Amino acid sequence: MIALLRRDLRLAVRAGGGFGLGLAFFLIVIVLVPFGVGPEASVLTRIAPGILWVAALLAALLSLDRIFALDHEDGSLPLLATSPIPLEGVALTKGVAHWLTTGLPLTLAAPALGFLLNLAPAAYPYLLGSLALGTPALSMIGTFGAALTVGIRRGGLLLSLLVLPLYVPTLIFGAEAVRLGADGLSATVPMAMLSGITLFAFALLPFATAAALRVNLR
Repeated sequence: MIALLRRDLRLAVRAGGGFGLGLAFFLIVIVLVPFGVGPEASVLTRIAPGILWVAALLAALLSLDRIFALDHEDGSLPLLATSPIPLEGVALTKGVAHWLTTGLPLTLAAPALGFLLNLAPAAYPYLLGSLALGTPALSMIGTFGAALTVGIRRGGLLLSLLVLPLYVPTLIFGAEAVRLGADGLSATVPMAMLSGITLFAFALLPFATAAALRVNLR
């Protein structure tokens, strides 16, 4: 599994669909928001938690269709299915690789970009913590969606339609945690919910992803 993880990380960097694309999209959205809503500091402060989380979610969505697409195109996906590594382990490794190349860079870059939206200083720890807890769930849910649509030509739109509704709870609790932190209130409940969603995703979705791959490989 370690070798598979290293391979996926190298492919993500070489194919140009990893952290570079996600970070660029994240930056563009955050830079454009003040032009759209105006430069008033109070308005930006109020909407910053939601905008940051929406931008991070959409940035993570960009590279989902590449999780299994490259393996399907070069014929390595059937080999992975017959390798000593169970498909559940392959699915888990793919989700971790996607988070390392997309979710982790977005999490680390978010505090710097929050400055552009005049995010309240008290909210920065909650922004970093909520993204660290929530983006792994986005990657694992996205891996499941990618397995459902693998082999479908131009399945990116279908993948987005399948995954976006599943992303909504993570988005709600993530933005709420940052908002509560900005207001100086306790964010224990939304942070706990984010943790629960991520644990649920990593406990169950590798099995669902493996089942979807087996169906598509028949």
